[in-house]
Amino acid sequence: MEDSEKKIIQEDCSEDSIGGGILTLTNVRIAFDKTKGRIADFSKKVGDTVIDVPLNQITDVGKEGWIIKKVWIKVKTPEGGKIYKFGVYNTNKWLKTLQEAILQNKDQ
Repeated sequence: MEDSEKKIIQEDCSEDSIGGGILTLTNVRIAFDKTKGRIADFSKKVGDTVIDVPLNQITDVGKEGWIIKKVWIKVKTPEGGKIYKFGVYNTNKWLKTLQEAILQNKDQ
């Protein structure tokens, strides 16, 4: 993280196409670090950052699901757009925090 970057919220979760990892929202970007865990000794290792998106490249956010709830982000790409869906614990909190961070980032 850069000096001016501040962590807002972080959670261990799963992304639909990538699998388990740690989702981190800062005042500048959203990142997802892949993790690998072992049940035998309850260890978990953080791997590569597979999603690293500046907040100004997020075009839309939302939540979905009834039993299995997810928060999703749509990101600008050269092909048009990519949607990532994250199975976080509190979708309402994540959605509100994401919307606020994106809005504050636009004002800067």
